[in-house]
Amino acid sequence: MKKLLDLDNWNRKEHFLFFKQMQEPFFGATVTIDCTKAYDTAKSLGTSFFIYYLHKTLVAVNAFESFKYRMENTHIFIYDRIDGSATISRADGTFAFSLIEYHPDYAIFEQNAIAEIERIQGTTGLFTREFKDDNLIHFSAIPWLNFTSLSHARNMTYPDSCPKISFGKMTVSKKGKRKMAMSIHAHHGLMDAMHVGQMVDYFQEIMNQ
Repeated sequence: MKKLLDLDNWNRKEHFLFFKQMQEPFFGATVTIDCTKAYDTAKSLGTSFFIYYLHKTLVAVNAFESFKYRMENTHIFIYDRIDGSATISRADGTFAFSLIEYHPDYAIFEQNAIAEIERIQGTTGLFTREFKDDNLIHFSAIPWLNFTSLSHARNMTYPDSCPKISFGKMTVSKKGKRKMAMSIHAHHGLMDAMHVGQMVDYFQEIMNQ
């Protein structure tokens, strides 16, 4: 479900109109996330760490209205739920775009994720399903690189407004602290660095629980 944002009474109307006209309206930031507690929790639960932190990402994204805004022509809609479209790898080195429905209950989400991962790994090609709505984040794990910045391939003529969130290689310090790079790219017409910062702070908080 989605509802139309009242643009005329939105305090960011001028910001939206300014940034939407740019050839590249996305901005990005890379931060370091402490994942020590989250990794230990995932292992104690016997669950995939990838699925675990994807769920935490969606919990954080769904907690902030700015991450639920999507553009359609000159309108902005607010979705009631944001799902994950994660890149899922296969044994042959290829990957495909998934659609993993968000659910606040981790057990249900885990079942959804496992089913979608298994489905994709039994297919070939990049697009193996339809994507009818934009209530997504574009999500990727890049476990081969401990990156400090990241860029994305984009068609500048395509009216994309989905945030893109990526995670890098997990590193372990001599003291046993585990960390990962987290990259967030978002449409500047829909949010600012303050909103990204609020989401990241909340994400770190729930990763520490």
